[in-house]
Amino acid sequence: MISLYKNLTKKKKKVYLNDDFVLEDFYRAIQNNALDGLHIPHSDVFYVRSAIEGRAGIRYPLQQIESAMKAEGWKK
Repeated sequence: MISLYKNLTKKKKKVYLNDDFVLEDFYRAIQNNALDGLHIPHSDVFYVRSAIEGRAGIRYPLQQIESAMKAEGWKK
């Protein structure tokens, strides 16, 4: 019981996925049993990035898009 409590209270470090290899990084995390700290952006982030890239021709990193969306009030 103490071990379980200790594992649940540990502070987890977020691991962001590489923009160009999201699926590969996800499967690698499964393979290495490292899903606990993995951060996968919401589908809205991918959609917004694609829309910006289509209109402006600039491909921003997912983390930058997600930060901008949160700054604008997006919550998911």
